[in-house]
Amino acid sequence: MITISKEALSHVLDIMDNEGLPTEKYFLRVGVKGGGCSGLSYVMDFDDTKTEMDEIVDVNGILKVIIDKKSVLYLFGTELQFSSGLNGKGFQWVNPNASRTC
Repeated sequence: MITISKEALSHVLDIMDNEGLPTEKYFLRVGVKGGGCSGLSYVMDFDDTKTEMDEIVDVNGILKVIIDKKSVLYLFGTELQFSSGLNGKGFQWVNPNASRTC
């Protein structure tokens, strides 16, 4: 499915804590939508609702990640990373299946 690096997990948990979103109730929802220079763009947000069209990934028993079923195929094998280097600070998706990038 997908993985989350230690740094990305730490930053996601910090954001949730700062926003008052307990991990017992809220999930990290990730997916893809049409758009972007390669035809798809990654999306992520926090959610407290799961539907039957969602897959759940447990990250080390600390965080639950929800992925809608249509996005699962695009995200399979993808890792969410966090970069704090000179080229910018933020989350980035590393997808070995992507045939084009911007």
